[in-house]
Amino acid sequence: MSITLKQRLLNFLSQGLKFGAVGALGFVVDFTVFNLLRTSVLDSSEVHAGPIYAKVISTVLAILVNWLGNRYWTFSKNRQDHTAREGLEFLAVSLVGMGIGIGCLWFSHYVLGYTSVLADNIAGNVVGLLLGAVFRFTLYRYWVFAPSRSGAPAGAGAVAAASAVSSAVPTRTGAIRLAATPER
Repeated sequence: MSITLKQRLLNFLSQGLKFGAVGALGFVVDFTVFNLLRTSVLDSSEVHAGPIYAKVISTVLAILVNWLGNRYWTFSKNRQDHTAREGLEFLAVSLVGMGIGIGCLWFSHYVLGYTSVLADNIAGNVVGLLLGAVFRFTLYRYWVFAPSRSGAPAGAGAVAAASAVSSAVPTRTGAIRLAATPER
Protein backbone atom coordinates (compact mmCIF):
# COMPACT_ATOMS: atom_id res chain seq x y z
CA MET A 1 0.00 0.00 0.00
CA SER A 2 1.69 3.18 -1.20
CA ILE A 3 0.66 6.68 -0.23
CA THR A 4 1.44 9.47 -2.63
CA LEU A 5 3.05 12.74 -1.71
CA LYS A 6 -0.22 14.50 -2.54
CA GLN A 7 -2.11 12.26 -0.09
CA ARG A 8 0.45 12.97 2.62
CA LEU A 9 0.22 16.71 2.02
CA LEU A 10 -3.59 16.57 2.13
CA ASN A 11 -3.42 14.57 5.38
CA PHE A 12 -0.99 17.11 6.85
CA LEU A 13 -3.23 20.00 5.75
CA SER A 14 -6.33 18.30 7.16
CA GLN A 15 -4.63 17.72 10.51
CA GLY A 16 -3.31 21.27 10.50
CA LEU A 17 -6.78 22.71 9.90
CA LYS A 18 -8.36 20.51 12.57
CA PHE A 19 -5.56 21.44 14.98
CA GLY A 20 -6.26 25.10 14.18
CA ALA A 21 -10.00 24.70 14.84
CA VAL A 22 -9.38 22.93 18.15
CA GLY A 23 -6.78 25.55 18.98
CA ALA A 24 -9.25 28.32 18.19
CA LEU A 25 -11.69 26.86 20.72
CA GLY A 26 -8.88 26.53 23.24
CA PHE A 27 -7.91 30.12 22.48
CA VAL A 28 -11.44 31.34 23.23
CA VAL A 29 -11.32 29.54 26.58
CA ASP A 30 -7.81 30.84 27.31
CA PHE A 31 -8.54 34.42 26.22
CA THR A 32 -11.87 34.64 28.04
CA VAL A 33 -10.67 33.17 31.34
CA PHE A 34 -7.40 35.15 31.23
CA ASN A 35 -9.17 38.47 30.71
CA LEU A 36 -11.87 37.75 33.28
CA LEU A 37 -9.22 36.93 35.88
CA ARG A 38 -6.78 39.66 34.75
CA THR A 39 -9.41 42.38 35.08
CA SER A 40 -10.99 41.15 38.32
CA VAL A 41 -9.53 39.00 41.10
CA LEU A 42 -6.01 38.83 39.61
CA ASP A 43 -5.65 42.48 38.56
CA SER A 44 -1.98 43.47 38.66
CA SER A 45 -2.77 46.44 40.91
CA GLU A 46 -4.14 44.00 43.50
CA VAL A 47 -1.90 40.95 42.93
CA HIS A 48 1.64 41.70 41.73
CA ALA A 49 1.96 38.45 39.72
CA GLY A 50 -1.74 38.48 38.82
CA PRO A 51 -1.23 38.37 35.04
CA ILE A 52 1.04 35.34 35.38
CA TYR A 53 -1.41 33.50 37.67
CA ALA A 54 -4.29 34.36 35.34
CA LYS A 55 -2.36 33.02 32.36
CA VAL A 56 -1.47 29.77 34.13
CA ILE A 57 -5.12 29.13 35.11
CA SER A 58 -6.52 30.04 31.70
CA THR A 59 -3.94 27.95 29.87
CA VAL A 60 -4.51 24.86 32.02
CA LEU A 61 -8.24 25.03 31.19
CA ALA A 62 -7.43 25.49 27.50
CA ILE A 63 -5.05 22.49 27.62
CA LEU A 64 -7.91 20.28 28.82
CA VAL A 65 -10.18 21.50 26.00
CA ASN A 66 -7.37 21.02 23.46
CA TRP A 67 -6.53 17.49 24.62
CA LEU A 68 -10.11 16.36 24.22
CA GLY A 69 -10.42 18.00 20.80
CA ASN A 70 -7.10 16.72 19.49
CA ARG A 71 -7.55 13.23 20.93
CA TYR A 72 -11.07 12.69 19.63
CA TRP A 73 -10.94 14.69 16.39
CA THR A 74 -7.60 15.97 15.04
CA PHE A 75 -5.54 12.85 15.77
CA SER A 76 -8.41 10.42 16.42
CA LYS A 77 -6.95 7.78 14.10
CA ASN A 78 -3.64 7.82 15.99
CA ARG A 79 -4.79 7.68 19.60
CA GLN A 80 -2.68 5.54 21.88
CA ASP A 81 -4.05 2.54 23.73
CA HIS A 82 -2.43 3.93 26.88
CA THR A 83 -4.66 6.93 27.53
CA ALA A 84 -2.88 7.93 30.73
CA ARG A 85 0.53 7.95 29.04
CA GLU A 86 -0.86 9.86 26.08
CA GLY A 87 -2.48 12.36 28.44
CA LEU A 88 0.77 12.85 30.36
CA GLU A 89 2.75 13.32 27.15
CA PHE A 90 0.14 15.77 25.87
CA LEU A 91 0.30 17.62 29.19
CA ALA A 92 4.11 17.76 29.08
CA VAL A 93 4.13 19.21 25.56
CA SER A 94 1.32 21.61 26.47
CA LEU A 95 3.11 22.81 29.59
CA VAL A 96 6.22 23.62 27.56
CA GLY A 97 3.94 25.41 25.07
CA MET A 98 2.39 27.25 28.00
CA GLY A 99 5.89 28.15 29.18
CA ILE A 100 6.57 29.72 25.80
CA GLY A 101 3.44 31.89 26.12
CA ILE A 102 4.15 32.80 29.73
CA GLY A 103 7.75 33.57 28.86
CA CYS A 104 6.60 36.02 26.19
CA LEU A 105 4.14 37.60 28.65
CA TRP A 106 6.77 37.80 31.42
CA PHE A 107 9.37 39.35 29.11
CA SER A 108 6.92 41.95 27.79
CA HIS A 109 5.38 42.78 31.19
CA TYR A 110 8.40 42.69 33.51
CA VAL A 111 11.42 43.29 31.26
CA LEU A 112 10.07 45.63 28.60
CA GLY A 113 7.60 47.30 30.98
CA TYR A 114 4.51 46.95 28.79
CA THR A 115 1.91 46.49 31.54
CA SER A 116 -1.42 47.32 29.93
CA VAL A 117 -4.08 44.68 29.39
CA LEU A 118 -3.61 45.12 25.61
CA ALA A 119 0.17 44.60 25.86
CA ASP A 120 -0.34 41.52 28.05
CA ASN A 121 -2.77 40.09 25.49
CA ILE A 122 -0.44 40.74 22.56
CA ALA A 123 2.51 39.17 24.36
CA GLY A 124 0.68 36.15 25.79
CA ASN A 125 -2.19 35.59 23.36
CA VAL A 126 -0.60 36.54 20.04
CA VAL A 127 3.19 36.14 20.10
CA GLY A 128 3.28 33.42 22.75
CA LEU A 129 0.32 31.60 21.24
CA LEU A 130 1.82 31.49 17.74
CA LEU A 131 5.23 30.30 18.91
CA GLY A 132 3.67 27.76 21.27
CA ALA A 133 1.26 26.47 18.58
CA VAL A 134 4.08 25.62 16.18
CA PHE A 135 5.92 23.80 18.97
CA ARG A 136 2.81 21.90 20.12
CA PHE A 137 1.60 20.84 16.66
CA THR A 138 5.02 19.47 15.80
CA LEU A 139 5.33 17.41 18.97
CA TYR A 140 1.71 16.26 18.99
CA ARG A 141 1.98 15.07 15.40
CA TYR A 142 5.38 13.40 15.59
CA TRP A 143 5.47 12.20 19.20
CA VAL A 144 2.23 12.14 21.23
CA PHE A 145 -0.08 11.06 18.38
CA ALA A 146 2.55 9.57 16.04
CA PRO A 147 0.97 6.81 13.90
CA SER A 148 3.73 4.41 14.97
CA ARG A 149 2.67 4.83 18.62
CA SER A 150 -1.07 4.47 18.20
CA GLY A 151 -2.93 1.38 19.27
CA ALA A 152 -3.33 -0.94 16.30
CA PRO A 153 -6.89 -2.22 15.96
CA ALA A 154 -7.49 -5.92 15.28
CA GLY A 155 -6.56 -6.88 11.74
CA ALA A 156 -4.34 -3.86 11.23
CA GLY A 157 -1.24 -5.93 10.60
CA ALA A 158 -1.29 -5.06 6.90
CA VAL A 159 -1.53 -1.35 7.68
CA ALA A 160 1.31 -1.57 10.20
CA ALA A 161 3.45 -3.51 7.74
CA ALA A 162 2.67 -1.02 4.98
CA SER A 163 3.69 1.88 7.22
CA ALA A 164 7.15 0.39 7.54
CA VAL A 165 7.63 0.41 3.76
CA SER A 166 9.15 3.48 2.16
CA SER A 167 8.19 4.87 -1.21
CA ALA A 168 10.43 6.80 -3.57
CA VAL A 169 9.52 10.05 -5.27
CA PRO A 170 11.68 10.51 -8.38
CA THR A 171 13.50 13.81 -8.84
CA ARG A 172 16.06 15.09 -11.32
CA THR A 173 18.91 14.20 -9.00
CA GLY A 174 17.69 10.84 -7.78
CA ALA A 175 15.00 9.83 -5.32
CA ILE A 176 13.76 11.24 -2.05
CA ARG A 177 12.81 8.55 0.45
CA LEU A 178 9.53 9.23 2.20
CA ALA A 179 8.20 7.06 4.97
CA ALA A 180 4.71 5.79 4.21
CA THR A 181 2.53 6.40 7.26
CA PRO A 182 -1.05 5.88 6.15
CA GLU A 183 -3.96 7.01 8.24
CA ARG A 184 -6.12 4.19 9.50
